[in-house]
Amino acid sequence: MPISVFNTYYMAGMIEEIVLPQSFFRDRYFPTNAGTDIFAADKVLVEYRDGDRKMAPFVVRRAGDIPIGRSGYEIHEFEPPYIAPSRLLTMDDLRKRGFGEALFSNSTPAERTRALQMQDLTDLSRRIQRREEWMAAQTMINNGCTAIAYIDNDTVGEPWDVFYYDVNGSNPAIYTVSSKWDAAGGDFKADVEAMTGDLLDRGLPATDLVVGTAVGQFIQSDEKLAKLLDNRRMEYGQLAPRLTSYPGIAWLGRLNFGGVDLDIYVVRETVVDEKSVTQRLFPATSAMVTAPDCGHMMYGQVTQIEDDGEFHTFAMQRVPKFTVDKEHDIRKLREAARPLAAPKQKAPWMYAANVVG
Repeated sequence: MPISVFNTYYMAGMIEEIVLPQSFFRDRYFPTNAGTDIFAADKVLVEYRDGDRKMAPFVVRRAGDIPIGRSGYEIHEFEPPYIAPSRLLTMDDLRKRGFGEALFSNSTPAERTRALQMQDLTDLSRRIQRREEWMAAQTMINNGCTAIAYIDNDTVGEPWDVFYYDVNGSNPAIYTVSSKWDAAGGDFKADVEAMTGDLLDRGLPATDLVVGTAVGQFIQSDEKLAKLLDNRRMEYGQLAPRLTSYPGIAWLGRLNFGGVDLDIYVVRETVVDEKSVTQRLFPATSAMVTAPDCGHMMYGQVTQIEDDGEFHTFAMQRVPKFTVDKEHDIRKLREAARPLAAPKQKAPWMYAANVVG
């Protein structure tokens, strides 16, 4: 018996063949390990620990050995939010000329259906990817994420939030500059060295300096930095702006901060929210020190009714569903996901807001 092209597993295979553009925060800082980050459960387990910098003790030979305790870690259970964009296919869609299709095409409705199905799966995947990218960026900015779940396009449902620190105390991932870098008394280099030092002192890597567009402009025009780079007796790095493989992300250069080389990335990318408002993924006046692979994107399972009328559960990053409204001659294609961006260690990034005026 042939497999229907609208079968959930068949469509899931189609989704795996879709090549999406790389996204900076999600792919660089929150990659997904299919073996450990996709849960066959409604909730996921988030584990993270402090960096370990303790040394082994010297031991008198006749004492044999000295047991040491295991490093403590925190484990939390979270329920990932639910994302489920859909798209309708009507008879009017099948009569219209497709995008890029010849004006007088001989495509049949069935052929157009298959073409639209692949295009719709791609569009829905891209929208989910952009939401995951937003979630990853928000998690690094706030050391947690807050969102609003909607019932429909206009009706607000309920809030959802998760934080990776004790909200009754201070946020260990926040750094506050004493003076703005472009003001009198501001010290760009000293502040970045302090942010880098905070990570290194906790046994965490620091390789990237992520900045907003206004901060990127300041770095390129800072006279004190220009004098340092012109000093031929010492090598502090270089500025050589160029685009990267990540859409909306420019590599500004590499500078040395207290002996640590940091790659500088300027975030220009924007997204459009559910109210059609354009948002920056990263604030123009902010800066952050971190390193690749500091977190991971985890996924919970999706449960839905299939053609046999029974509930089926799928532990996958993307779960498609196809339904038919025979009375109104409408088909609906949905793609669901339950992602959660989480750190691998406690506060593996240092974020500073409003570092320039």
